[in-house]
Amino acid sequence: MRKVVGIDGTFLKGQYRGVLLVATAQDGNGQCYPLAWGIVDSENEDAWTWFLTQLKEVIGDTDELALISDRAPSIKKAISTVFEKAHHGACAWHVAQNIKNKFKCADIMGSYWSAVNAYRCEDFAGYMTEISHRYPRVAEYLENEVGFEKWSRCHYPGLRYNITTTNMVESLNSMLVNARDFPYVALLDVIQEKMSKWWNDRRIVAMAITAPLTPSRESEFRPRFAQSNGRHTLQLNPVTYHVKGGELEGVVDIFNKTCTCKEFDIDKLPCVHAIAAAHHAQVSVYSLVSPYYTKEYYVLAYGETIYPVGSQSQWDVLNEVATRVVLPREVKEIKRGRPKTSRFPSVGEFRKRKNRCGKCGAYGHYKKKCNSQTGSTEGNQPTDVPV
Repeated sequence: MRKVVGIDGTFLKGQYRGVLLVATAQDGNGQCYPLAWGIVDSENEDAWTWFLTQLKEVIGDTDELALISDRAPSIKKAISTVFEKAHHGACAWHVAQNIKNKFKCADIMGSYWSAVNAYRCEDFAGYMTEISHRYPRVAEYLENEVGFEKWSRCHYPGLRYNITTTNMVESLNSMLVNARDFPYVALLDVIQEKMSKWWNDRRIVAMAITAPLTPSRESEFRPRFAQSNGRHTLQLNPVTYHVKGGELEGVVDIFNKTCTCKEFDIDKLPCVHAIAAAHHAQVSVYSLVSPYYTKEYYVLAYGETIYPVGSQSQWDVLNEVATRVVLPREVKEIKRGRPKTSRFPSVGEFRKRKNRCGKCGAYGHYKKKCNSQTGSTEGNQPTDVPV
């Protein structure tokens, strides 16, 4: 498993409210691989410190570990307290939302995302120059307040591969959109059942793979073979090759698995230059691929079975746990009216309002553009419900 972990929280909507904290990685096939779940009263420094301390017991703390989150002060403080060696990165999507909200410059997002995904510092500098010329305050914000090393792939001090956002955590939150209404125990049962199914289904898929790499990596890798054809390769020493052709040249070290285009260095998947060099050196291209993307690692990731907890009568509870008094959360006075169930939009996030036709009652178009032949349907229920 690549040592990149996304962390985030989502609010619960049951009687006792609270927040569900989640930590997840990605397997070699690019799928969510949940590592830890925790229920706390709110997203504060104490809650995050407790959660991350438990997470550290499972994954350890090394300088190869990357933790990706939004820029909430409570998360930043907790990470710096618990993880002394790991590198903290900011979610590039949340940074983009902050830019749009603070500076009202959505038209600069193309240059921003190009800078986020740039492999080489030279390319990054070019995109930042574009941003600086048009919006100097945005460039200053990205460099001084956020820090290039937090959101830029090429400046990140550790290794975050192609993971620039916390989308993998948001996917888990979306999966539980209905279960967040449940009581705590019922919610945890839903999570356990879902994880058991994922592990079993993915184990079956992994065992059936015949290619050396996982399906998503194989589909990403294969087109590069054709792109590497026709490249002129010059051997410089026993392990170094100069590859010409295409928009960008590359100097490849097949021993240290690096290339001057930096794509090989960061993604740990051979670039077109590395593939051309491997063919010239008569070395298997697959030997240059990170083992995290291989079938073997994919099978190992889902080798264990997640069993149900079972009924309470079957639990083997430690005495120190059984005698501990745990009081329920204090329930705040419920406000009058219909309770809110949808989340508050993130900073810079705007929700589009669906238009409702005054003729047919459906959503998504106006009365003037309605193709319905039924005439006025005042009082009828809409035929299409917005998502």
